[in-house]
Amino acid sequence: MRRRAWVSDADVSSHPARAAKDACMKMSWSGAVLSACVLGLTAGAARAEEAWKTVAEKPYVVKVRARPGSEAKDVWAEGELAASAADVQSVLRDVDAYRHWMPYVKESRILKDLPDEGQLTYTKLDLPVVSSRDYICSVVLESRLAEDGSGVFAQRWQATPDAIPQRRGTVRIRLNEGSWRVEPRGEGKSHAVYRFTVDPAGSIPGFLARMGQKDAVEDTFRAVEKRAREHAASRARAE
Repeated sequence: MRRRAWVSDADVSSHPARAAKDACMKMSWSGAVLSACVLGLTAGAARAEEAWKTVAEKPYVVKVRARPGSEAKDVWAEGELAASAADVQSVLRDVDAYRHWMPYVKESRILKDLPDEGQLTYTKLDLPVVSSRDYICSVVLESRLAEDGSGVFAQRWQATPDAIPQRRGTVRIRLNEGSWRVEPRGEGKSHAVYRFTVDPAGSIPGFLARMGQKDAVEDTFRAVEKRAREHAASRARAE
């Protein structure tokens, strides 16, 4: 039997509905983000790989499936962003700035640069209902846009939880992997595919495990879109 991490009464008591949604949204990144609310934790033994199940179609398509041998779920989301692929690429590569705009990211920084424009990154999530989580990821840049904005931006990440010592009072996330793939769709528009699998570690209240699949992904997309548009406006003022 798996031992559950202890959660204090303060973690799960006296929580308003809005705090619950905020906690879900925080866990949605990896990136970026972040995503306990989309895990849909399952009980019982691992099953064979399941087909994708569509849980939302608008404004973004969101699909989930069980991860064999794990209580986590794979999540696949995609849709149109009202921001250029070049600006989306810029904000997703700027890990140090995540703490300023990604929902409830408390800390974010690049620990070191890796070969071929890779990055070793650190992120801490400050959660109001459950204990804080953090994770270290090795980010691989698979392709970037050309200077004229054409092509595909693609990067993927995988947790490297033992890269630095664990911090006292913070639960270390050990399963966190995913990818972004962004392509241009005309002036000021792009199409993004966001895939991830996260096991939040420790004990998660049942209401967090069940809610937020659609809202958490939408909040992440909206945050990326907003930041990319702000980046475009700042770039235009500087020209």
